[in-house]
Amino acid sequence: MLPSGANLPAPWHSLDILDNDFAMISSLRFSVFAIFLLWTSGLAAAAQFAKIAVPFDILQATTYPQAGNAAGWLLTLISALGAVLGMVAGTLVGQIGSMRILVASLALGAACSVWQATLPSLPVMMLSRLIEGLSHLGIVVAAPTLIAELSPDRIRGAALSLWSTFFGVSFALTAWFGLPLVQSAGIEALFLVHSAIMAMLAIGLFLILRRVVPQAGIRPSLSLRRIVREHAQSYGSPYISAASLGWIFYTLTFVSLLTLLPPLLPYETRATITGAMPLASITVSLLCVPLLLTRIAAAHLVSLGFLLAVLVLALLPLGVPVGAVAIALFAMLGLVQGATFASVPQLNASLETRALANGTLAQMGNIGNLFGTPILLAVLIQGGAPLAFTCIAIIYALGAAVHAYLGLIRRRQGRTQGP
Repeated sequence: MLPSGANLPAPWHSLDILDNDFAMISSLRFSVFAIFLLWTSGLAAAAQFAKIAVPFDILQATTYPQAGNAAGWLLTLISALGAVLGMVAGTLVGQIGSMRILVASLALGAACSVWQATLPSLPVMMLSRLIEGLSHLGIVVAAPTLIAELSPDRIRGAALSLWSTFFGVSFALTAWFGLPLVQSAGIEALFLVHSAIMAMLAIGLFLILRRVVPQAGIRPSLSLRRIVREHAQSYGSPYISAASLGWIFYTLTFVSLLTLLPPLLPYETRATITGAMPLASITVSLLCVPLLLTRIAAAHLVSLGFLLAVLVLALLPLGVPVGAVAIALFAMLGLVQGATFASVPQLNASLETRALANGTLAQMGNIGNLFGTPILLAVLIQGGAPLAFTCIAIIYALGAAVHAYLGLIRRRQGRTQGP
């Protein structure tokens, strides 16, 4: 047998190097494939909103015509448990393991969609949506934790920027493919397709990740005292809480803007501009954020995105067309969107703290989605568009201020982490 290392002849050294290069390439390809599947699980999670929101008029008219305003709960109930239990999900991911939580959440989501495809009575459908919130919460906490774990350092920022697009991409795909399916085969067909996708993802991710993702062996503990302690620890940490305390200012306005802006646009360009708004955000998240993260810390980039959004809104009183402002605004929000998820692994080194950070992120995101649209629509009705846009600008300024304050605390502690 030939010896290894320095005693090998030059040709054997070359073969050894080629083997190492092949292993590195294979590892990178595996990481990219796994990240793509995890992102796809995010699309399935966002579709838990989109499958109700996109064909909402059809669902209300054909399935629950007597529901009235109560039908609106079909969309919002899925956020209720996330608003309360986001940190609990983060704790469980740290204790049980992110892969196990993800696979169980996908399986639960598949079961809920099959249940919903039977088109039960409205109270039963609402119960299914409440339970489905557990599935959604588990996916949005576990999947980005796994992405950060599996991504090599050089592509982690890009991978998490890709993850940040899951909501907008899923809504677009549901509108392009799901709505025609509903119109031709009924809304139950959309639920069944969604169930099949989630089931295939559960099986595929289990088979792919079970041998490469170490699983925690801690017996789960969810006492009230522990939950309170985890909340205090996480929200008291300028590292664990940073992403979430900025994210709530983003989620307070994102859906609200999609509701507020279109009626203000010229009718002939309304559809085009409305479609371009989330696409502008996705484009910036995918193309600009990874490049900027090589030079700017993610938390700083979030603050920059908020401040640029305020400047864009300041163009409205100057007479700049609303359509141009809307697209530019969503482009700036793309910086916030992509950099927020990238800030979690930058500021938190361990899997446990990353899981907690993603738990707080899910919790604040659900709170923002629950309350943002009702609050800003009330402001719009009472004070008109100028007051609503002023409130949105104040929200973004507060988001930048919160990040600046947390960054100051981290610098004072002398433990700032970054790229």
